[in-house]
Amino acid sequence: MNKNDRLLTVEEAAERLGTGVRFIRRLISERRIRYVKLGKHVRIADSVLTAYVEERTVEPVRTRRGGFGLMA
Repeated sequence: MNKNDRLLTVEEAAERLGTGVRFIRRLISERRIRYVKLGKHVRIADSVLTAYVEERTVEPVRTRRGGFGLMA
């Protein structure tokens, strides 16, 4: 987490990832993502979401394609 990192609400985090709030809450409850607890409020740093996406990004497999859409 960076010093100047913006802390997002669960709703803002869900919107940024394009998911539902329930998914973000599950990540938090299963401790699969870092979060900050401020009293009863939960916040997620913007850099944490960026790292989460980068860690789960799957690179494409490069293949040569033959004729008629078949893989060669």
